[in-house]
Amino acid sequence: MVQRVLVVPDKFKGSVTAAEAADALAIGLLSARPDLDVVRLPVADGGDGTLAAAASAGYELVPVVADGPTGEPVGTAFAVAADTAVVELADVTGLRRLPGAPAPLTASTYGVGQVIAAALDYGATRIVLGIGGSASTDGGAGMLQALGLRLAGEDGQQLARGGAALAGLATVEVAELDRVLGANVTVLVASDVENPLLGPNGAAIVFGPQKGASPDDVALLDLALARWAAVTGSVTGRDVAADAGAGAAGGTGFGAMAYLGARLVPGAELVLDLIGFDAALTGASLVITGEGSLDSQSLGGKAPVGVARAARRHGVPVVAVAGLVSLTDAELAAAGFAAAYSLADLEPDHEASMAGATDLLAKIGHRIAKTLIADR
Repeated sequence: MVQRVLVVPDKFKGSVTAAEAADALAIGLLSARPDLDVVRLPVADGGDGTLAAAASAGYELVPVVADGPTGEPVGTAFAVAADTAVVELADVTGLRRLPGAPAPLTASTYGVGQVIAAALDYGATRIVLGIGGSASTDGGAGMLQALGLRLAGEDGQQLARGGAALAGLATVEVAELDRVLGANVTVLVASDVENPLLGPNGAAIVFGPQKGASPDDVALLDLALARWAAVTGSVTGRDVAADAGAGAAGGTGFGAMAYLGARLVPGAELVLDLIGFDAALTGASLVITGEGSLDSQSLGGKAPVGVARAARRHGVPVVAVAGLVSLTDAELAAAGFAAAYSLADLEPDHEASMAGATDLLAKIGHRIAKTLIADR
């Protein structure tokens, strides 16, 4: 009987995409065992690569031009299948879309709202929003402005974009947003961040410095987000600022929950559902997953651990492959991995390993086929 092997890696950041990693591992597997049925399912955790994972699973990419984090036009897309559209924040207003230096006070999620609006115009009624990698700390306000929410200051004028402007928020008008969304739109947010919106564990204080915010910027942004939360609570009747995930993506989790009625779902879990992972497991004898670094952060819900958890429910063993593996054998076993392979074992030089990742992954795929997959 032909053995079925699922190859389900995330990206190896800075080196190869998830699809390239899957291809390389598959080449190695088949070079040793051409009789295998190798199924490639690149995955992501809601950040970079979410659109690519959806496209690899058969979703159609629909091009869109939207505003980047500082207002410059960027070419992006949403992925659509039936009534579901997948939107990746990182591909529109993520850190990698900054045209130059960070803009912690003025960067906005406006472009994300533009892409969601385009998906709604296309006919989608279920929006899956991956929110990793944000460049802004605007509480999702920009996203909502693009969808019709009107934010005004004491003078009645529309607020400028960016988190700092929210300090001057006086009124919020939701009528146009309600019209754009309609009554039948469902929003799911893929995120593994559990931080609240405000305070010492909130969006500004924890993540602001990663986006270029100085201590003074952080204080201003936390104050502005507090004003955003207070006015939002009075308008919507939803007090979600303290909810887990409200601080995700500079507070985009808060804006999505408060105004879009969004439900936050672990990123890897949601993407695995999108790509039909459970169905693909039927008849599989092995799953191979991986990412650039398999470490303590991976245990917080990164894609490979999500893959391992899902496969374990079906009794299918999982092997991890990473550029660097820093987890102990006990931690790997507890996470659900039967074995782990590191590119660093083949090429200790980090830069050389990243540059030659494709060949190294193929060699590891060959080794896995020779050592872990029994002849039948």
